[in-house]
Amino acid sequence: MRGRPGRQDSQLCGDLHVTAINNMASSILMPMFARFSAAHPGIKLHIEVSNKYVSLADRQADIAIRLTNAPLDTLIGARLTTVASTVYGSRAYLKELRASGQHPRWLGVDCCDFHHHWTQQACPDHDHQFFVDDTLLTVAALEQGLGVAYLPCFMGDSNAKLERYCAPDPSFDLGLWLLYHPDLRRTRRIQTFREHMLTEVAGQAALFSGNQPATSPVQ
Repeated sequence: MRGRPGRQDSQLCGDLHVTAINNMASSILMPMFARFSAAHPGIKLHIEVSNKYVSLADRQADIAIRLTNAPLDTLIGARLTTVASTVYGSRAYLKELRASGQHPRWLGVDCCDFHHHWTQQACPDHDHQFFVDDTLLTVAALEQGLGVAYLPCFMGDSNAKLERYCAPDPSFDLGLWLLYHPDLRRTRRIQTFREHMLTEVAGQAALFSGNQPATSPVQ
């Protein structure tokens, strides 16, 4: 259980545990975390990767950064931005696919409920030859030309080896939320991190929303 706010809080000192999705924490969010740490050296920032449910009520983490359109009503926080997704494949594979006129090979994915459900809709016969259970594995498999799969646009557009198979569909848009327990609403560490992330993510809003395709990996 995490300690409750105390005297250290007024001085922006102490531990701050943030749980985030692996593909975000290790890519587009990491520079944002690094800048927060540099600006607030008194805070010991713990980044913990989890794609599954984490109980903020039990202080398994102080803050959760999650993709959802229905955050738990027992939590508070801020909607940071909209994250768009679409179907990607390697440039070589998509060139070959369009020349042949054949149907795409779909990767079997089980990295999250969203991608799993969307893939089932797109490929109802479940005729998959290759399966992955993590979004970073999906990227690696796509780079090898093993088929097509859904990816968040901030990942797919930032990979020079990949290309969009189709335009993003707004029905697949998800909210990126920063969530915490109401008991922590007045904690300065929480509020400072919240404001930092709102500002940082706003600067990358076009990439998150799929409106600014990148030609090189996110720095």
